[in-house]
Amino acid sequence: MKKKKKKPAGRRPVLKRPRARASARRGRRASRPAAGIGLHDLAPGDLDALRTELERSVPAEGAARWNADPADVQRSVARLVLTLMEFLRKLLERQAIRRMESRTLTDAEVEAVGLALMRLEETLRMMGERFGLAPDELNLDLGPLGRLI
Repeated sequence: MKKKKKKPAGRRPVLKRPRARASARRGRRASRPAAGIGLHDLAPGDLDALRTELERSVPAEGAARWNADPADVQRSVARLVLTLMEFLRKLLERQAIRRMESRTLTDAEVEAVGLALMRLEETLRMMGERFGLAPDELNLDLGPLGRLI
């Protein structure tokens, strides 16, 4: 009769995991066909039409870019942050109006939300003035998607 070996207490059995593909182990992705149309698939007329459309969509003064000038970096960052905050304020305002129309807010909640949104709008306006930003400057060009606000 053979004696059974005792497993040491407290050790868990090691589970074997399936091995990755050779291409993944070497840091390369498995090849697969590219989705969409490549530039080599376009006819010469299509390429010219695409170039014309891109040139037309860029404003005359050029696309708005973040200004990395060290002397003006605070204003550029403030413009970006205030633009995003204005977008969120308008989004919250629309949601509040929708909830008021569906009567899911009490009168006290309507007052609280209205007051909070008014204070937020005033704060954003004051911060914009501090950095010399007019309300019409608080917007982002999203390229082919249009303007943010």
